[in-house]
Amino acid sequence: MPATDAPRLDEPLRALVGDRTAKVLADHLDLRTTGDLLRHYPRRYAERGELTRLDDLQLDEHATVVARIEKVTNRKFRNRRGNLLEVVVTDGYGSLTLTFFNQAWREKELRPGRRGMFAGKVGVFRGVRQLANPDYELLDGDTTAEDGTPGASGAAEAFAGRLIPVYPAAAKMPSWKISQCVDVALDSLAREGWNGVGDPLPESLRAGRGLLTLPEALEKVHRPRTRADVEAARDRLKWDEAFVLQVALARRRAADRAAPAQPRRAVPGGLLDAFDARLPFTLTDGQRAVGEEIAADLAREHPMHRLLQGEVGSGKTLVALRAMLTVVDAGGQAALLAPTEVLAQQHHRSIVEMLGPLAEGGLLGGDERGTKVVLLTGSMGAKARRQALLDLVTGEAGIVVGTHALIEDVVSFHDLGLVVVDEQHRFGVEQRDALRAKAERTPHLLVMTATPIPRTVAMTVFGDLETSVLDQLPAGRAPISSHVVPAAEKPHFLTRAWERLREEVEAGHQAYVVCPRIGDDEDSAGEAPAGGTRRSRTRRPAAGAFALDDGDGSAAPTGPAADEPDGGDEDDGAEGAEGADGERRPPLAVLDVARLLAEGPLAGLRVEVLHGRMAPDAKDEVMRGFASGEVDVLVATTVVEVGVNVPNATVMVIMDADRFGVSQLHQLRGRVGRGSAPGLCLLVTDAPGGGPARARLDAVAATRDGFELSRIDLEQRREGDVLGQAQSGSRSSLRMVTVLEDEELIAQARQEAIAVVAADPELADHPDLRTALDNLVDDERAEYLEKG
Repeated sequence: MPATDAPRLDEPLRALVGDRTAKVLADHLDLRTTGDLLRHYPRRYAERGELTRLDDLQLDEHATVVARIEKVTNRKFRNRRGNLLEVVVTDGYGSLTLTFFNQAWREKELRPGRRGMFAGKVGVFRGVRQLANPDYELLDGDTTAEDGTPGASGAAEAFAGRLIPVYPAAAKMPSWKISQCVDVALDSLAREGWNGVGDPLPESLRAGRGLLTLPEALEKVHRPRTRADVEAARDRLKWDEAFVLQVALARRRAADRAAPAQPRRAVPGGLLDAFDARLPFTLTDGQRAVGEEIAADLAREHPMHRLLQGEVGSGKTLVALRAMLTVVDAGGQAALLAPTEVLAQQHHRSIVEMLGPLAEGGLLGGDERGTKVVLLTGSMGAKARRQALLDLVTGEAGIVVGTHALIEDVVSFHDLGLVVVDEQHRFGVEQRDALRAKAERTPHLLVMTATPIPRTVAMTVFGDLETSVLDQLPAGRAPISSHVVPAAEKPHFLTRAWERLREEVEAGHQAYVVCPRIGDDEDSAGEAPAGGTRRSRTRRPAAGAFALDDGDGSAAPTGPAADEPDGGDEDDGAEGAEGADGERRPPLAVLDVARLLAEGPLAGLRVEVLHGRMAPDAKDEVMRGFASGEVDVLVATTVVEVGVNVPNATVMVIMDADRFGVSQLHQLRGRVGRGSAPGLCLLVTDAPGGGPARARLDAVAATRDGFELSRIDLEQRREGDVLGQAQSGSRSSLRMVTVLEDEELIAQARQEAIAVVAADPELADHPDLRTALDNLVDDERAEYLEKG
C-alpha cells in the first residue's frame, strides 16, 4: 500500500491505500474516508493463542475465526480431474472444515498444530459447517514458505505482545486486511503529529471526565496492548458519539421551542367536561396524569412534540381523544392518522360511540356543545368524500379520522391544531410532515405506540421526544396467558390448540387466527406482489404439523401471496420453519387456513376471513359481524394488529408466529383479554427449539410487559439510524454506544450538550464540534430533523 502525506479524517481513502483497495472498502463496507476507516471499530479482540468459539457461528455470515488446525486431508475427485484439500480447525469445543479446491500446495503451510485467522462465508455441506476457499493469516510458526518467499504468516509477528483486532469484514476484505489499512492510516497521521484532526469534545469536558485525547483513543482502540487500553478507548469514543448526537438533538429542541404555535386550552364547562361526565368509568391515575401533561403542552405557545407510550389496552386512544376535545374546545381541529382502513374505521366508530350526542354537533338531536366527527379514507364514495372535505374546510368537523388520504393535496383544514399519529412507526417522516404542513401555524403533535420499535426506544432514551407513559391497565381488564406451540416437534399440541379454541367458542366467546399472508396469488388482476415481480403459481405443501388434514390426508397447500397492502406484514428476518430440502417453506395463508379449519378441526363454527385486499365495505361488514358476535372465528392477516376492540374475543392463535416481530406479536396478543374473561394467546411455530426464533417467542410468552419486550426487540434489531430514516438494523450512526447499556452515559451527554448549546447556539467557539456535527448530520438527516 502506498505511503502518503498525513490525511485529514475527511479525505478520501484512495490517497491512503490506493484505488483498488479503496474501491473494495467503499463497495463492500461503505468506508470512503480516513475517518470512516478509523471509526470502523473492531468487533472484538483475540489474544495470541486464544481460540474462538466456533459453535456461535451462523450460516451465511461472513466470519473471521481464530482457531488451531487439527487435521488436514488431501484427496482427488473420483469422477473428474482435480483435488480437494480439507482442513479441520478447532477451538477445543467445536470444529469447522476449511475446503480448498485444486489448491493442494496449501498443505505445506496448513499443518496440524498451527494457529491462524480464517475468514469466509459460513456454509454447510452434508450437515458439516464449512468455509469454502477461505482467506487466512497464520499467526505462529514459520513465516517463510518452502520456496523461499514470504509465507502467509509473515504478518504474525506484528501481533506479538498485543491483542488481535477482529473487524466486521466482507468476503473481499477480511479482518486482517482491514487491520493493515488501519495501520497505514494511523502511522500516516502520527508522522505529522495528527495535524488537521480536530477534537469534537470541548477540552473542559474531556479533562473534567478524565477522557483520552482523540489520537490516543484511536490508537488504543485499533492497536491495544491490554484490555484496559480497549476500555479507555471505548469510554472516550462513546462520549464522541453520544455528545455530538445530543448536541444535534439539543439544537433541534431549541428550534422547536422557538417555533410559534397556537395555545389550545380547554374551556370550563365545554366539550371535554361534557365528555368526562359521560364516561361510565373513572379515569386511571395514569390516564389523568398523562392528560395533565398533554394539556400543559397544548396550552403553551410552542408546538407539543410528545410520544405517548402505553401498554396494549392501557387507554391511549381515550387519552388522545381527550386531547383532541381540548383543541376543539379552543376552536381548533384535530386529525387522527391511522395506518389502515380497518383501524381508521374502528377508531371512528369507537370515538362516535364514546361521544354519543357530542359527536353530532349541528345535527338534530346532537348536543349543542358537540362537534362533528368525520372519516376520510381513500376508498370512500365520491359523495361521502366530498362532504367530509367540505366539513373539514369549513370547520364543521372538529375531529377527522383517516388514513393516508388525509395527506392528499385536496384536503384542507379550517384550523388544524393537533395531529395525532397512531402506531407512529407505520408512517414516514414525510407523511407526518405533509399533514402538519396543512396548518397555518405548526400544529401540536402527539404520536402513540403500544410497543416501541427499536428506533422509538432509541429516540426516547436519547431524549429527542417528550415522553408520557401509560403502564396501568384499567380496572377489570382480564389477564392473558401465552404459550408457544411447537407444532413440528409436538403435533398433538396443535391438535389440542384447535380443541381449546372450540371450547372457548362453545363457552360463548370468539377467537382470532392470524396468518402471515393472504393466499390470493392467483387473483384475477394478476398484479405482482408489492415490491417484487409476480411469483410462480406453483404451491408447495406446508411442512411438519402445519400440514392440516385436507380431508383426504393430503397436506394443505400454502401459497406465497402478495405482501399485505393494508396494514403491512412485518418479517424481521427471523428464522422460520424449513422444508425437508432445507429451504424455508412459504408462509401460511389466510384463505388456505380458513378453508381447512372450516372443513376440519373447526367444522360447524362460523369462520370468516379478513385481509387488506378485501373491499372496504366487505372488511367493515366482517368486522361489524365479528364485533356483534355473528362470527365465531376470524382468520385474518395483521389488519387486526392494532385498534380492533372486541371484548368477547378470548383466543388468539398466531400461525407461523416466528415470522412476526416482537412488537407485532405483542400487539396481536392485545386483541384478546379486553373484557372480563381471561385471554389466551397461542404462538404456533415450526421453528426448532434452541434457535433464536424460538428464543424470541419464548420471551414474548414469558412477559406481558411491552416495555421489556421493546428492550428485547432492541437487543436483536439495534437502534436503527437515530437521525435518519432507517427504522432498525445496521444503518446506525452509533458504532460504540448501545442504548440499553449506556443509558447513564447518554443522560450525562445530554446535560453537557444542553449546557454547550445554551451558551453557544451556533457553536462559534467550538469549530471542531461543528465539523463533527456537520459530518454526522448530512443534508438528508438535517432535512429529517427539520421535519421530525
